[in-house]
Amino acid sequence: MQGDYYQLPTGKVAALDDATPFPPLRDALTEPNGLIAIGGDLSSERLLSAYRSGIFPWFSEGEPVLWWSPSPRMVLFPQDFKVSKSLAKRLKKNDFEVRFNTHFRQVMEACAETNRPDQDGTWITSEIIDAYCELHQRGFAYSAETWINNTLVGGLYGVLINHMFFGESMFHNVTDASKIAFAHMVQFLKDKGVGMIDCQMNTRHLASLGAQEIDRTAFMIHLKRLIA
Repeated sequence: MQGDYYQLPTGKVAALDDATPFPPLRDALTEPNGLIAIGGDLSSERLLSAYRSGIFPWFSEGEPVLWWSPSPRMVLFPQDFKVSKSLAKRLKKNDFEVRFNTHFRQVMEACAETNRPDQDGTWITSEIIDAYCELHQRGFAYSAETWINNTLVGGLYGVLINHMFFGESMFHNVTDASKIAFAHMVQFLKDKGVGMIDCQMNTRHLASLGAQEIDRTAFMIHLKRLIA
């Protein structure tokens, strides 16, 4: 670290302490895509400031807190949500019980335990879990959960600020359990007037559900309008 920044091979990145504000988004690196700051805390105030600024935390156990604002950004406009024929059949079958916000920490812990082929370990550390549970207690973080015989088998969680939802992670232990939770969450958010869901990174699965990439400028235009 050199003063108030880290010098990386691809450019300078702001070094945060608990009181340092986020830098402007124009300072985000292009490689790695969107890295904008290192350090700081995970207080509710810091997290809410990050989301309102188009920034989110993503780091592994043992690393400092890394803050990101990638471009392009994967988003889903709720009206564009695609329900496949197989998912529609599963929804009609109604063999899952869907609940909201009943076991938020358990959903996060299950997401953390899920093996993901494209990731080495999990970024959902105990520090992250505690931080988002605090957001949940304050009414900003939500979970959608799928249950069978009173057993949690799938779900997702994210952050809701006014009419903008920031999806964080999902898991399933039974086929389609996370898709069912997501479908119900999308409807829940539509009913609340949410205009955009931040999905962060592009995946084939998200694209199949109707998500698309937009650049950072477009993302921030939507974000500022929806959180106002």
